[in-house]
Amino acid sequence: MNLEYLWQGFAVALTWQNLLIGFVGCFIGTMVGALPAIGPINGIALLLPIAYTMGLPAESTMILLAAIYCGAEYGGRISSILLNVPGDAGAVMTALDGYPMARQGRAGEALALSGLASFVGGILGSIGLALFAPLLSGLAIGFGPAEYFVLMLFAFATLGSMVGGQPAKTLIGCVLGLMLATVGLDATSGAYRFTFNEPELGDGIEFVVLVIGLFSISEALIILEHQGRGMTVIRELGRMTAQMSDVVKSIGTTLRSSVLGFVVGVLPGTGASVSSAIAYTTAKRISDTEGTFGKGDVRGLAAPEAANNATACGAFVPMLTLGVPGSGTTAVMLGALMLYNIQPGPMLLVERPEIVGGLVASLFVGNLILLALNLPLVQIFARVLTVPNWLLVPGILVLSIVGVYSAHSSVFSIYLMMSIGIVGWLLRKAGFDMAPIILGFVLGRVMEVNLRNALAISGGELSILFSSTICNVLWCMAVLVALLPLYLSRRAKRRIAAKNLVIAE
Repeated sequence: MNLEYLWQGFAVALTWQNLLIGFVGCFIGTMVGALPAIGPINGIALLLPIAYTMGLPAESTMILLAAIYCGAEYGGRISSILLNVPGDAGAVMTALDGYPMARQGRAGEALALSGLASFVGGILGSIGLALFAPLLSGLAIGFGPAEYFVLMLFAFATLGSMVGGQPAKTLIGCVLGLMLATVGLDATSGAYRFTFNEPELGDGIEFVVLVIGLFSISEALIILEHQGRGMTVIRELGRMTAQMSDVVKSIGTTLRSSVLGFVVGVLPGTGASVSSAIAYTTAKRISDTEGTFGKGDVRGLAAPEAANNATACGAFVPMLTLGVPGSGTTAVMLGALMLYNIQPGPMLLVERPEIVGGLVASLFVGNLILLALNLPLVQIFARVLTVPNWLLVPGILVLSIVGVYSAHSSVFSIYLMMSIGIVGWLLRKAGFDMAPIILGFVLGRVMEVNLRNALAISGGELSILFSSTICNVLWCMAVLVALLPLYLSRRAKRRIAAKNLVIAE
């Protein structure tokens, strides 16, 4: 296997500038992840326009965003353990055993053990990314416009089936993102679409404006809406190192959960919330022989933490090799590459190996930095939880406005960002996830271009979408992924009905 790109990546990642960028990203990501409900997408959304306007090269920007992403996965456990409030959706399962450990006076041990599990998951996930990215990139070279179009349909089908408990709302979000991607000048016909005679919309909705509006502004409104909710921080952290017996006890669970997390992360449309739930339930089914899960079992803490960080690495595989985001956060990072006029896909590893290699190498370096940061500085990170809302919300708004204006120098962009933020807040109140909207927006334009190119090749014949083995396999997978949850749901209902009938008799 040719790993020359990886050695080239280490040469990029280990320059003093990129090491400093990685350290800053890890630190910011950890603090962002520690703040309840902020999450990695908001951190990336706030830092992306700043990095872009600073003129950082593409590889340095990706290293910064990847460091924030992984740092937020680490930081999300802090509020879960100390507050019983997950820092993001992926840290929900961490609270099940982390918070009981904190209440038992073992908060420091829980934080240290979760940091070690996160490190193992991150390193194993990075190894998987380094090994599988070239393989998938080689297989994907046979993709043409038709194959890419069907691949993106498969990504949408996967997302609708696996994200959250309301696939209908997920698909609606994807469609909304696709609609937003059509705003502006049609490159083929020269017609203006959905601009409402507003010249500022002629170039379409800017990616940074949409991301900051949907995530940061809506999050600030959510925080204001719930500012009366009381939280109690666990002040007594206890010993700040994990007991060796607990480490040994959780080794098997950590390794298994890391593999599960990476595999789930590779699947387009999944995320840390899915992988952590699978890892936790698997660990409970295998290891919970004494009924200790949910009461402070170290294995119940290690499983979701290892899975979270392995998933973060796995999500880069489809993004870098196929141009399909593996999660909402990588959808934002895919958009960041497009800001630099770089199209992720099978040729990215050949054309820009320094970007792929630098990002993969930075994940190895970043996990080492995060381990060094999190163990000795956990008490400092815990103080982030005490930031009052009257200071947090204005800070988010100021950073959002400065970021958008510095990127586009347009007051209209600020108004549009605020409007999108209000709409995003209303959608979140209605139970919609923002990640599918971003996925639809990011893939929408590329999807449209590939469909146009495919039809141009075939002279307008739709049969080209079914003309290759790759297309047909992807169609079958998309149909299977879309219909399988419906089948499993109906089968579960029939089993419950049959069980109730037996009990009634």
